[in-house]
Amino acid sequence: MPAPDLRRLDLRVRVVARALARHGLVQAWGHCSARIDPQRFVVCTARPMGTLRCGEAGTVVEVAGPLRDGVLGEVRIHQQIYARRPDVGGVCRVMPPATVALSSLRIVPRPRHGVGAFVASCALWDDVRLLRDDALAAELACCMGDANAVVMRANGAVTSGASVELAMAYAWCLEDAARVEHAARTIARDGEQGLLAPDEVRARQVTSGRVFERLYEFMTDGDTEALPADEVFA
Repeated sequence: MPAPDLRRLDLRVRVVARALARHGLVQAWGHCSARIDPQRFVVCTARPMGTLRCGEAGTVVEVAGPLRDGVLGEVRIHQQIYARRPDVGGVCRVMPPATVALSSLRIVPRPRHGVGAFVASCALWDDVRLLRDDALAAELACCMGDANAVVMRANGAVTSGASVELAMAYAWCLEDAARVEHAARTIARDGEQGLLAPDEVRARQVTSGRVFERLYEFMTDGDTEALPADEVFA
């Protein structure tokens, strides 16, 4: 990829990193990346995502092979997802609080409202360990399958999308679904009440009307490096 395109992709990763932090989806931990080509991706600097400075370059990582010095161990998750999913252009490793709370009880958000429909197929990775070896990262990627989100028991979540901005959007949708799941379970007699039926889920998975463009604008508002939504989602 020509250098100017790589700089632009690097910028987009930084903007997403700061947006995830701004909206409480990561704290001291977490990382996000964008695919460059079939062999490489760029991941944000190994620092708290909300502290990334304008112009601060990330690190180019190979999809196959050992991680470079200074790259966080769990970036192996990104490698394994990119290796298995040619449709994926971005990955986010996040720590959304409501999602974490539910996952400690082995509960994942169910599709109960429109936003939740976008992450209706999220899976549960029933293991509390950090994924710092290739075998565990591969198991997580297999658990995720073709879904756009996988919840890690008591340990956050991973989301993926056709772009890093879509992966960010799915992270926000996952946490909003967790918020609704928690609220519903405080008043429902059982966890099956109020779920959207499969046809209702499909009917709500509509992206026309600038659905994700508006979410991007909401999440990146005030970031001086943020590109226009219509450019990002062109």
